[in-house]
Amino acid sequence: MAGKVRFLRAGFDRRGFLAAASAALAVSPARAQEYPVLPPIPDVWRDAEVLPLWPDGPPSGGFAAKPVPKDWPAPWLRNVERPELHVFRPKRPNGRALLSIPGGAYIFVSILNEGVDVAREMTARGYTVFVLTYRLPGEGWRDRADVPLQDAQRAMRLIRANAARYGIDPAAVAAVGFSAGGHLGASLATGFAERLHAPRDAVDAIDARPTAMGLVYPVISAEAPVTHAESARQLLGENPPADLIDRRSPARHVTAQTPPVFLAHCQDDTAVPVENSLLMMRALKAAGRPVEVHLFEEGGHGFGVGPADRPWGQWLPQFALWLDRHLPGPR
Repeated sequence: MAGKVRFLRAGFDRRGFLAAASAALAVSPARAQEYPVLPPIPDVWRDAEVLPLWPDGPPSGGFAAKPVPKDWPAPWLRNVERPELHVFRPKRPNGRALLSIPGGAYIFVSILNEGVDVAREMTARGYTVFVLTYRLPGEGWRDRADVPLQDAQRAMRLIRANAARYGIDPAAVAAVGFSAGGHLGASLATGFAERLHAPRDAVDAIDARPTAMGLVYPVISAEAPVTHAESARQLLGENPPADLIDRRSPARHVTAQTPPVFLAHCQDDTAVPVENSLLMMRALKAAGRPVEVHLFEEGGHGFGVGPADRPWGQWLPQFALWLDRHLPGPR
């Protein structure tokens, strides 16, 4: 148990993971030793309550499992046929909920540093945390550019549908997204009302708009040279038309209904340029929407909650303070 506690407190560094993951799809098993060495999936993830998003199967079929290279890191989930929420409950609930959307270049879902670690920090602050494992667009799904947003919308609705069960105020449901998960979070913040499938049940009538949205080193633009090329390729396919690029560039769709947004990005991020966050900031300001921006001198990409003894590791306490200004409930 002591070893597990040390791991959960320490997290791990995913810096440089985007390049490694992109390369991994074309790497032979003989080069498996080149993959990053990550800890195994912890028991706290395996033991968490699970809420399936689509008990009768998701919309937009076509899933085709992809071969996973030998020694692929277990915490980078792939072949997501059944998207779901892992639920982490606090000891002393504050009536608020947080949906955490991990990144992974739309190639995988990074559940530890952008899921388990976030849940640890935010449950300690009284939040009920729901970590989303969403469908990956390159795994055969029809309507590939829509399936992650279908899942994010459904996740928000499902959380609110179960508000009484978890002691949550439906008006106090925030979200945070990282990297490609930040793109999905920004798409949810601007496209929460997009109709992407025929309604399945009463849950689909519930509001999918987050009360507040955090975006951490997010991909915002789907257009070169600002975008992260692999995330855009996985989501949109090869040579997407201009109208699809526009549709999935969320800064172009900020309106008066976009929720307040918190942005955190490091200026030395070589995977996802800081200009992505600046684009979102400018769009929010132009629309008169609340936005707070934290730009750190260094820290790179993929650090999750970050080290507590470095400036970029202070974004989450700042995010929690910011949520106090934008969510109802105790402070």
